[in-house]
Formats: sequence, structure tokens, C-alpha cells
Amino acid sequence: MVGEKRFTIFTVINTIILSSIGIAILYPIFYIVAVSFSETSQVVQGNVWLLPKGFNLDAYKEILSQNKIPKAYLNTIIYTGLGTTINLLMTAIAAYPLSRVTFFGRKFFMLAIVLTMFFNGGMIPTYVLVQSLGMIDTIWAIVIPNAIWTIELLILKSFFESMPESLRESAVIDGASEFRILFTIMIPLSKPALASIGLFYFMGHWNSYFLPMIYLNDSAKYPLQVILRDMLIFANNENESLIDKAALAPEALKNATIFISMIPVLIIYPFAQKYFAKGVMLGSEKG
Repeated sequence: MVGEKRFTIFTVINTIILSSIGIAILYPIFYIVAVSFSETSQVVQGNVWLLPKGFNLDAYKEILSQNKIPKAYLNTIIYTGLGTTINLLMTAIAAYPLSRVTFFGRKFFMLAIVLTMFFNGGMIPTYVLVQSLGMIDTIWAIVIPNAIWTIELLILKSFFESMPESLRESAVIDGASEFRILFTIMIPLSKPALASIGLFYFMGHWNSYFLPMIYLNDSAKYPLQVILRDMLIFANNENESLIDKAALAPEALKNATIFISMIPVLIIYPFAQKYFAKGVMLGSEKG
């Protein structure tokens, strides 16, 4: 019959595989939330595996009562907001001329940019450069060295190339400069692509801990991910007094911190998702 759904072996196997992947992704999130809200005795005894056992907010109260974690959370928001803004601005400024066939030296610059995907100066030369620029222990050491990611630049460049040439020609006839064309025409029409690469930039900054560990010496400037890393690795030493004082299970304190670090991502991703696939697909129409 027309329209009748048929279950093939491929459909069944595909459903099983995708369901298994979905469970593997979602279970850690549910477990983290369950442990963070469960009673301490239930956590210590290992009775929590999916749903909270009892209801306890002591871990969250202890986290918020410490100036260290709220300060780190604020630092992360500042680094991520400023870093993503600089990323999008610099990527758009670099991608637009590279999308123009008439741009002098286009092939040379493209080759140089693509080579950075395979070769780079390394950590020590980069650190020496950042140090010589006087950016050590400043916010600029976090946001400037990674101002442009090669993959995101190529995606936005391809997106610009897929836009009708008549738009630019009309603007040129009206006397618009290249900067005016970029900021008043190209960027407003590139929201799907900007949203998709912006999500990558956002996640990169939000989850970054390696660069702050290298370039920041003042612990008051650490982002949340560095503090979380210290809690996960050095919990038995650094946070021993904190856990004893609060009569909390170490797992509850760790998972509560992990969960609050996930909240912005859980909020932002659903809104950016509708632009994500569209931006990537449109940007891949031309090479």
C-alpha cells in the first residue's frame, strides 16, 4: 500500500544505534543532576544512578557561598562574551576579502591560512610572543591568540561566496565602500552562518581551561573551567576543608559545579540550533 511504513533491517539497526548513542549522551547529564540534588547519605552509599534520592541543595548553597566559584563564573562569562565577539568580527573581516575573486593575492593568503590547520609555531613560541606583547595575566592573552579559527573562516568565506553578486554590484553603483557593504549587507544577511560559527566559538571559550592555565598567574582571574578542573583533580587536598565543613559528599560538590557550568550551554544551544545546520550547509555550497 502507498504510504505504508516498512521496517527494514537497516531501519531497526539504525534506530538501535542512534538510541544507544542518545542514551550514552544523556545519561551522564541526568546522573550529574541527580547526584547534585540527592541527600548526602544516598550519594555516599552509591544509591544514586538516574533520579535524585531525596532533595538537598546544600551543595549549591556551599558553592554560591564561596566567592571563588561565582567570581570564576563571572570571569568565564566575560571571557566568552568578549572572545566570541572578537572572533565573529575578525572572522567576518577576514572572510569577506577572501571571498572576492578579484582580491589580489587571494590564493597565496588562502594557502597560508590553510597551512595553519596542519602546522603551527607551537606552545613555547606562542607563549614567548604573548609575553613579549605584555599580555600575560590579562584577558587579552585569552581572546587575542585565537581570534580567528581556520575552519570557521573557511565556512564564512564559502557562505559569502554563495551570496548573489548582484547585491554587491548594486551597492557599489550606489557608492558604498567595501566596509559599508560588509557591515550593512553581508553581515546582516549572514545570520545563519554567523550563528553556526558563533556557537563553535562560544563553546570553545566556555570550555577553555588550557590557555588560562598557561597565561593567567592570578587565581582571581581564573575562569570556571580551571576551578572545576582543580576540584576534580585535587578534591582530596584543596577542597577537603570545604567538604568537611559542609558535611557534603565530594561527588555532590563536583557535580553541582559541573551542572551550573552547563546551564548557559543548555540555554543557548536550543536557540542557535535552528541556524546551525542551515549555516553549515549553505556555507558548503561553494568551495
